[in-house]
Amino acid sequence: MAKPAQVGQENFQKEVLESKQPVLVDFYADWCGPCRAVAPVVEEIATELLGKLKVVKVDVDANEKLSFDYGVQSIPTLILFENGAEAERVIGFLPKVQLLSKINPHLTAGAKA
Repeated sequence: MAKPAQVGQENFQKEVLESKQPVLVDFYADWCGPCRAVAPVVEEIATELLGKLKVVKVDVDANEKLSFDYGVQSIPTLILFENGAEAERVIGFLPKVQLLSKINPHLTAGAKA
């Protein structure tokens, strides 16, 4: 299983905004039950879409400014970035199939370009 990399204020620009691949960012906290529930789903997606999608995690407690900058008001919040801009946002737990249905259109669009 591919473990999503931890990203913070210091490397968010490089790892997310400047990425050539779409990036799924999981804004979470260790104490958050729904965050723990979505974590295995996010890891499965990271493994299955390796090479097509980059997946990273942002600890909201350690990165309050990033959370504020992106309007993260409840967690888990998953934001898909494409070419440095927000392309999709999911708040709360979604089953894997529904989460993939939000992500996949952005992967195929990028592949055609």
